[in-house]
Amino acid sequence: MKPGAANRWLWALILLGALAACARPAPEQALREAVESVEAAIEGRDAGELQRWLADDFIGPQGMDRDQARRTAMLYMMRYQSVGATLGPLEVALQDEDRGTVRFTVALSGGSGRLVPDSARLYQVETGWRMRDGDWRMTSASWSPLIR
Repeated sequence: MKPGAANRWLWALILLGALAACARPAPEQALREAVESVEAAIEGRDAGELQRWLADDFIGPQGMDRDQARRTAMLYMMRYQSVGATLGPLEVALQDEDRGTVRFTVALSGGSGRLVPDSARLYQVETGWRMRDGDWRMTSASWSPLIR
């Protein structure tokens, strides 16, 4: 084999290895992206997409299940023409590669679509997550208002 050909093969293998390493984001990055997708579903007023991110055994406050969470989101989305969710910094804690917790503050707002929201509240949120079949799903959520 010519020296130039060997170098090309070496570079091709290095490139292939780099691409393979980039194919799947690290668990923490994938979890952050899942949280961003939930935020986008809320802002996009898409309760069905929001429910897609909830595990089948999701549990929320007062025993809220997955379907109740979707219905609650739908009610809020029907009430307000414009829905906003602005998340503070995410505190991600991985218990292992397939379980994690994400804590953050969120400002939820809803309104008629004008500049100023009709309603806005700030919450402290804690969510539990589990990896299943390569995707993160929210298993639990709890929240409390920061300003009462």
